[in-house]
Formats: sequence, C-alpha cells, structure tokens
Amino acid sequence: MISSTANPRSGQAQSASSRSGQGRLGVGERFAELGRRALDPKGIVVVLLIIILLAIVVLNPSFAEPGSLMRFIQRVAPIAIVAIGQYFVIVSGEFDLSMGAVVTAQVMTVGHLVGADESKTVPVLFILVGIGILVGLVNGLATTLLRVPSFIVTLGTMLVIHGAIMWWTGGVATSNPAENFRQIGRGGFADIPLIDFIPYAVLILAAVILLAVWLSRRPFGRTLVAIGDNSAAATFAGTRVWWTKTSAFVISSLSATVAGVLLVGFAGVHPSVGQGYEFTAITAVVLGGVVLGGGRGTVLGALTGAFTLEALFTLLNFTAVPATMRDAIQGAIIIAAVAYSGVVFARRRRRGRTPTSTDSLTTSAETTPSTTPAGGDDAVRQ
Repeated sequence: MISSTANPRSGQAQSASSRSGQGRLGVGERFAELGRRALDPKGIVVVLLIIILLAIVVLNPSFAEPGSLMRFIQRVAPIAIVAIGQYFVIVSGEFDLSMGAVVTAQVMTVGHLVGADESKTVPVLFILVGIGILVGLVNGLATTLLRVPSFIVTLGTMLVIHGAIMWWTGGVATSNPAENFRQIGRGGFADIPLIDFIPYAVLILAAVILLAVWLSRRPFGRTLVAIGDNSAAATFAGTRVWWTKTSAFVISSLSATVAGVLLVGFAGVHPSVGQGYEFTAITAVVLGGVVLGGGRGTVLGALTGAFTLEALFTLLNFTAVPATMRDAIQGAIIIAAVAYSGVVFARRRRRGRTPTSTDSLTTSAETTPSTTPAGGDDAVRQ
C-alpha cells in the first residue's frame, strides 16, 4: 500500500516549480493576448492610424511639428465629437441619421440670430442647447414609445430639419456671426511653450472625451451596452430602456450642437455645413470597432476611428486623390469594417460563448430573493 504521507520539501519544490511554470505560462498568455488585441478591430484601427500618420509625415515632414498636429486635431474635433455622440446611440442598438441636419440647423441659427452683435453670443448658445435637447427627445421618444425604427425616425427628422432650414434661409449663406462667437471654433491660447498654440476646439474635444468616457463607465453606459446586446433581458432586469435610449439620442443631438458651434469658427455659415456628417460619424464609429446593432464597442474606439478617418482624408489630399472619391471610400470602409467585425465575432462564438454585460444583468435578476438585496433592482435602474 502506498503511503499517503508527502515529503514537505518535495511539496515545496513542486509548488515552486508550479509557480515557475505558471509564470512562464503567464508571459506566453500575455504575448498571445497582445496578438489577439492586434487582430481585434480596435487594434487594427490603431495600427492603421499609425501607418497613415507615418505616411503623411513622409509626404509632408512639417506635419510632425507641434503646431501642425494641433491644427490637425482642431480639424478632427467636430468629427470626433459627432462620432462620440453617435457611439452612444449605436451601442444601444439604434441609429441617428439626423446629426448632419442638426449641425446645419445650429450653424444657420447662429448666422441668423447672432449677426454682428457680440452680446447675443451667450443667449444664442442656450437656444442651441435647447434645440439639441428637443431634437434628441423627439428622436428618442418616437423610437422607444411609438416603436418606430430609429432609422426611419431620424431619417424623417433629418428631412424635416433640412426642409425647414431651406425654407427659413432660402438656401443661401449668411454673413459670418460676431467674432467672439467664431473664436470658439477658430481661436485658442497662443505663445504656449513647445506647442506654440492650443486651439479652444482641442480643449473642448478633450472635455467631451473625458465626459464621454466617464459616462460609458457609469451604470448608464454599461446599461446602454446591455440594452444593445439584449434589450429584452435588460427589460426583465428592471432597466428603463425607453429612458436610457432617449438619453442616448439627446447626447447625440447635443454632440452635433457642439460640433456645429465649432464649425461656425472655421467653416462659416452656409447650408452645406454639416452635410453628410451623419455618415461620417457612422463610418468613424464602425471603423473604431463599434458593432452595428449594439452591444459592443467603446468611446475610445469611436474616437480612434474618427482620427483614422480624418487622417486618411488628409493623406488622400496629399496624394492628389479627387475629393469626389470621399463618399466611395467611406462606403468601402463601412462594408470592410462591418465584415471584419462579423468574422471576428463569429470566431469568438465558435471558440465559446463569453459573458457579456447582459449576462451580469440577467444573473442579478435571476438571483434568489434570499441572496438578493432588496435594493438590487434600484441599483440597475440608476
């Protein structure tokens, strides 16, 4: 009969060798994880952004100068802000096609209401915020309470806003508003060491990014992802789906409002300002790895997609590619990004189902009363 008594020293040696093997395995797993991240849609777009920026620097070495980089970020700011707003809608499983029309409406409203009177700048800003909230509420409530598909709702909103603006303005540009309003988009802090110039648009973009990342990591952001993943399960978990989605549409419209204010600074007041911004935002979001249909994606992914898209257009300008090819390139990017994301997602499902944000909600809902706190549902609703 074999004795069950173990040698303590041999046990310690086995434990040490086991820990050593686990350490070596941990290093291998880390390298494997890096490889998986590089092949992930978000990793691919980061690599693509770096390659495009390097190509731009090769063609135009002055692009790498701090001043040129700041100007580049200033140009990206409106697109990035709109993409961040579109992210909150798409990750919840919806679309917002009215963003471009909202940008145009805000720009034309500034041109007609501000004029040369600098004292009207602040009151008009409040009016713009009110318009953004109103459009977001209409889109959200029509989608959630009336159960009209968001694609149809926001398409109709886009046409209504565009028609109203054309009727109000006659389709012609107006004179630029007061200089203090234009400085929001084109001004900045000068004589900064090393950088020389920091545009206000860059600071506004930074504030929007911080706020968006904070929101995405709060219960609101996690609930949005869960709704996009499985709206029925989120409803059974006690989530107010209608209010959460409506809030996402309001955020989207407010982001378009901020982009419109910035565009007044360096694009002027014209009915064509904002045209096509909704498709640019969707392209950036999809390029950043956010899944159409909701349930997966990050704010930083959408932001990276916006920077990559604008960098690509900058590269095309340097290589003398016709500007008329821009729409065709955006369409090709959407098809390729969605197809690649679908392939990656299908491979992950074949390897085994991974827990999603919806699972955590449904798990908490299915917990027995003896182990579930009385306020558990309230925590989900927050």
